[in-house]
Amino acid sequence: MADRSNAPAYTEDNIQALEPMEHIRKRPGMYVGGTDIRALHHLIYEVVDNAIDEALAGRCDRITVTLYDDHMVSVADNGVGIPVGIHKEKKISTLQMVMTQVGTGAKFDGQAYKVSGGLHGVGVSAVNALSSYFRSQVFREGFVWEQTYEAGKPTSDVHKVRPLEPGEGTGTVQTFVPDFAIMEKHDFDFGTLEKRFREMAFVTRKVAITLRDERVRPIPRETTFFFEGGLRSFVRYLNHNRTALHEPVHAERDIEIAPEDKESFLVGVELAFQYTDSSTITELAFANTILTPDGGSHLTGLRSAITSVINRYARKENLLKEKDANFSGNDTLEGLTAIVSVKHPQPQFESQTKVKLLNPEAQGAVSQVVSEAFYEFLEVNPRDARRIVDKCMTSKRAREAARKARDLVRSGPSLLESSTLPGKLADCSTHGLEAEIYIVEGDSAGGSAKQGRDRHFQAILPLRGKILNTERARLDKVLDNNEIKAMISALGTGISEDFRVDRIRYGRVIIMTDADVDGSHIRTLLLTFFFRHMQPLIQQGHLYIAQPPIYRLQVGKNIEYVYPSAGLGEGELLNQALKRYDNPDKVRVNRYKGLGEMNPDQLWETTMDPATRTLLQVTIEDAAEADRVFDMLMGSSVPPRKRFIQTHAKSVRNLDV
Repeated sequence: MADRSNAPAYTEDNIQALEPMEHIRKRPGMYVGGTDIRALHHLIYEVVDNAIDEALAGRCDRITVTLYDDHMVSVADNGVGIPVGIHKEKKISTLQMVMTQVGTGAKFDGQAYKVSGGLHGVGVSAVNALSSYFRSQVFREGFVWEQTYEAGKPTSDVHKVRPLEPGEGTGTVQTFVPDFAIMEKHDFDFGTLEKRFREMAFVTRKVAITLRDERVRPIPRETTFFFEGGLRSFVRYLNHNRTALHEPVHAERDIEIAPEDKESFLVGVELAFQYTDSSTITELAFANTILTPDGGSHLTGLRSAITSVINRYARKENLLKEKDANFSGNDTLEGLTAIVSVKHPQPQFESQTKVKLLNPEAQGAVSQVVSEAFYEFLEVNPRDARRIVDKCMTSKRAREAARKARDLVRSGPSLLESSTLPGKLADCSTHGLEAEIYIVEGDSAGGSAKQGRDRHFQAILPLRGKILNTERARLDKVLDNNEIKAMISALGTGISEDFRVDRIRYGRVIIMTDADVDGSHIRTLLLTFFFRHMQPLIQQGHLYIAQPPIYRLQVGKNIEYVYPSAGLGEGELLNQALKRYDNPDKVRVNRYKGLGEMNPDQLWETTMDPATRTLLQVTIEDAAEADRVFDMLMGSSVPPRKRFIQTHAKSVRNLDV
């Protein structure tokens, strides 16, 4: 029996019954995904989703999001406005009920909203609970109505502010300030919001979404998204840096679902996809206009139907011979850019943050639409069909070559013992989440890192030169590269479809390169490899970038290190640092042109010591945008990359000292 004499007491007094709004404030992760910067932006998305639901109901075609100083944001729509009258059951204003009581809304009976993203009456009330200030204004019934709140609790009654002016329409304006006693304090990022609202405008075509930033002076920054082409336009946008093999396949239909012993209902399906000369796959899935980053049944239906149609067509046209095996899903997805959007009256999501759609009937509905539309496209466009089948055939051959290469890697001698490695792994004595591996540029820096590290938990893998650009190479070529084979073997996770993050030998994978143009290039090549072939490594927070100093400043025995800073060139960094000294002329300045110039003690103190170092964690805030940027920077199309370099040439010049 275990000794329980020192165990804490557990009595009736330990049991708490939290009110719903208190529960939201205690456990924000259940409602908005956490308290970090992603959750902060999710507060805006929850409010905008309500406006989008108005658009889906046909009552709204204009949404405006405005960012103000002091972290204030407003979301305005021209819908019919939240009802303000006294609710017959609750005996309070309906507006107050919607804003302060979890589980209230007009989306349960399917009457006011046939399709919506909101399901549980949680969204806007959760935002209210997590706001230090919230003001709800409703333009309805001839007046502007208003109520204010703090931490989800009313600080005023619902009251009339003024009559509506002639020509002034109906709608709702929600204005709030996040409660930074709960949320981590970050600024709202215009670029992050811009990407999200561009997606929303593509998915809800003919609805104008405006993002305005009043924090920019003297002229506020503003952009409006409005797309009539829907997902067809979205696919073209994602592929504008790639060479398309055909015009986008597009279909939009309502599919009747007739469950046993239940009333039938319609599931709206819109999809668009296009093959390119790229070897990467870009897939986006939406349910009731909400991005489901983990996919779900609608994405499964799209994938399986595309594979089935291509195999059926290739057999019919004798492009696949009798002795040939069918194309696999991996063969038919390579080079595909695909977007699927379903509108379901009763969607089932994996969580309140709606990362995955679970409805099984969505798979059948999407599969039916793809099967009919895609097969018809192939029949009507035989040249395009041949290009697509040839693309799949090339992918199949490359995949077979990659499989042989993987088998060779698995069955051959240990890569860690191979004398052909560009730099031998200096392993640490422990492995697991507490361990970390530094992927270091060059043998010289690798030597300093090996001497300066803590051998207990820090491993060092030096790489020689620049690795293969994996954006342009097929998997069999990737697996033939010695530096990449060394990384795969050291991490222990496998690669691509064989990748398993639970087998990782180190909790942190840290890229450490020189603070110059060559170092930046090597870092970008490594990031491209991890993004394309080990993406879960990034998604689960294992990938980091080390931040070595650029300068060492010394006056007598006092030493200061100067580190890179976003938006500042090296000259500006140095000038700002020197201004802190009474006599800058007496400051001895050392410029570190490479990690190899630092002795082991300096490298440990500045870049590797957990107590003093700075690490940047690599995240994927927006998969579609990340895909576009990697394709633009590292893909085969030169003009987009040239335009990017010319646009940012001033920033490049700022690197000169």
